[in-house]
Amino acid sequence: VHILAGCFEREAIRPHLFGRFEDMLVAVETHPAMLVFLDNRQSIGPNSPANKNGKRGLNENLAREIMELHTLGVDGGYSQADVTSFARIITGWTVFRRENRPGPKGEFFFNANAHEPGDHAVMGVTYAEGGVEQGRAVLRDLARHPATARHLAFKLARHFVSDQPPPPLVQAMAAAYTKTDGDLSAVYTAMISHDAAWNPALTKLRPPLQYVTSLLRASGVRPKPQQIVSTLKALGQPVWDPAGPNGFSDVTDGWASSEGLATRIEAANLFAHQVAGGIDPRAFAGDRFGPLLSDETLQAVSRAETRPQGLSIAFLAPEFVRS
Repeated sequence: VHILAGCFEREAIRPHLFGRFEDMLVAVETHPAMLVFLDNRQSIGPNSPANKNGKRGLNENLAREIMELHTLGVDGGYSQADVTSFARIITGWTVFRRENRPGPKGEFFFNANAHEPGDHAVMGVTYAEGGVEQGRAVLRDLARHPATARHLAFKLARHFVSDQPPPPLVQAMAAAYTKTDGDLSAVYTAMISHDAAWNPALTKLRPPLQYVTSLLRASGVRPKPQQIVSTLKALGQPVWDPAGPNGFSDVTDGWASSEGLATRIEAANLFAHQVAGGIDPRAFAGDRFGPLLSDETLQAVSRAETRPQGLSIAFLAPEFVRS
């Protein structure tokens, strides 16, 4: 799956960032990377033609993660029975890999023989037998559910604003989601238009990927790709390789350990010594931090004995490591 992560992000996520969440959701759940990662290609309907011998079983991984992580949230009002029923509905959602037959190899494929027949109920709604469209109908309803609006609004506000975003901000974003039938651009607009999103205090510690990306963009350093990869791994955020299906931590406590901060100091020092000698640390801090630059940071940068040391201090300043 690791080798598919890049194309998954490029094909299923990015094209829909400013569109309707429903379209992103369908693209995500039918992408080969998701179907393989959460074992849905191994899920067989108990009463399907493919399970005549009764030896193959239902796999609930994808159904559970869709409801818990991708849409409703853990407190979204669904039950274990809903997960099982949804898992039955998406049996047959797999990846075409028959080498001896023509077909879309490596792409989404609906295997009707592995699909659990019949009508199934999810969260009080009965979905009539309809092949692959039965599962798509569930996804559409999950995308439009009020719990999904709240869950996505909270996660976006937590990522961009604070670990514990103000409830009025989350409510405004959720309302925009519901009013526009899941238009993500409208949700983003509601967020950046809300006063609560513009607290000048920098409270969130940037995750390693954001931090390293900002460092490279701000300094103009162009290290070899392997150095970037190894640095991110050392900082605890290896490229496309989180420890579980819930991804990397999106809160400060996930990155503010003593070991993590010590490694960040080493990374800042490493990259500071690769910056071209013409950059003055004081000018760097003034240009990049603007009105956020504090007297304490400017004083610390100015007192550095060398330019690399000054840049390293700037890279570790609160104005740079926090957002």
